[in-house]
Amino acid sequence: MKLFKVREPEPVDMSFFEHLDALRPRLMRSAAALFIFMIAAFLAKEWLMAIIMGPKSEWFPTNHLFAWLSDLMNTDVLRINARPMTLINTTMAGQFNLHLSLAFHTALLLAVPYMLWELWGFVKPALSRSEQRSSRLFVLQVTLCFFTGAAFGYFLLAPLSINFLANYTVSGDISNMIDIGSYMSIVLNMTFVCGFVFLLPVLVGLLAGMGLLTASFMKRYRRHAIVILAAVSAIITPPDAASMVLVALPLYGLYELSISIAARGERRHRRELEGR
Repeated sequence: MKLFKVREPEPVDMSFFEHLDALRPRLMRSAAALFIFMIAAFLAKEWLMAIIMGPKSEWFPTNHLFAWLSDLMNTDVLRINARPMTLINTTMAGQFNLHLSLAFHTALLLAVPYMLWELWGFVKPALSRSEQRSSRLFVLQVTLCFFTGAAFGYFLLAPLSINFLANYTVSGDISNMIDIGSYMSIVLNMTFVCGFVFLLPVLVGLLAGMGLLTASFMKRYRRHAIVILAAVSAIITPPDAASMVLVALPLYGLYELSISIAARGERRHRRELEGR
């Protein structure tokens, strides 16, 4: 008895408008998920305000750790956010707008995994079977990297930035009256920027898997990358050496991790080419 291998039908090329029709329900579901998360976040006002106020508070884990190190070393140099900070609102609708902004950014953070899953579902039919296998963990990898970076920004960069900027003075004649909107933008910017920066390994893995980036190239330009990473660290942190080093070291670690990821992506790309 002869066995015949049944071939799957080739995907039919779709027009631009057919792609839009396929994308529309996914965008609508993503928007609905974002809206539901935003309502839930809006109702959890007290809990979210405690989170957003954490980096400036003495009880915050990072501030508590630096206080313990200060006591251990018998110096106050490392002690951060030890003094209470009073925040003010200067506009009539300021607190309501703050509430809406906090709810939206929280919903965006929580909806990232689902929105990535919808994006993956849209792109998946256009990929070959080997590309689907190699990128099947895409959503999980991006989610883990993004939330790791967000946690790094929230727990480390945010309290360091707040401590430096709130206590910096150019003249004793000027008193700091910090607006709540300014404070919240610091916390949210540090959280989201670091979340996106930590996506570097995933981006490198995708480029290497497509044959557009090699580990040898990244090794050859390692010194240039160190300078760029130092510049990025200086931009996203307060202008002091300690904060820059605390950020530059993890970023360099991400770069070295990306080199090993690129090497694996190269090997996978070569195997795919040889199997054709």
